[in-house]
Amino acid sequence: MSRNEKELQGVTLLGNQGTKYQFDYRPDVLETFVNKHPDNEYLVTFDCPEFTSLCPKTGQPDFGRIVINYIPRERMVESKSLKLYLFSFRNHGDFHEDCVNIIMKDLIKLMDPKYIEVRGIFNPRGGISIYPFANYGDDQHQDLVKARLLASFDPVKR
Repeated sequence: MSRNEKELQGVTLLGNQGTKYQFDYRPDVLETFVNKHPDNEYLVTFDCPEFTSLCPKTGQPDFGRIVINYIPRERMVESKSLKLYLFSFRNHGDFHEDCVNIIMKDLIKLMDPKYIEVRGIFNPRGGISIYPFANYGDDQHQDLVKARLLASFDPVKR
């Protein structure tokens, strides 16, 4: 069952050959589409292995991987808009922990998911790697919120 034009309203970046890449934080590039299976409880995962932001103090680039898992409700994030959004952190100066929380909060505001988690797996700087994890769930997913947070304390299970 293909999507019709009405279901694709608001999806403007996908297939657009004139895409302009923004180098500063731009949550307004995020787009959504309707979840055709809201009665199913299922997981969507995005893996961005080339995330880049800037250290807010030194301005030096930080490189890492961002993994986003979410259980959709009525709206879902469109992947090209997510790519452009994550790319917009390129010149954004914030700590790793801030970037992960900002991404999570922007996606909650955009989609109102049943559950979402954002994990950062950042390359070492000065001999230390940082792996921030943030998650959120509605009232029916509080057990998952707690379980996933506890599981994130094990550095082997990144």
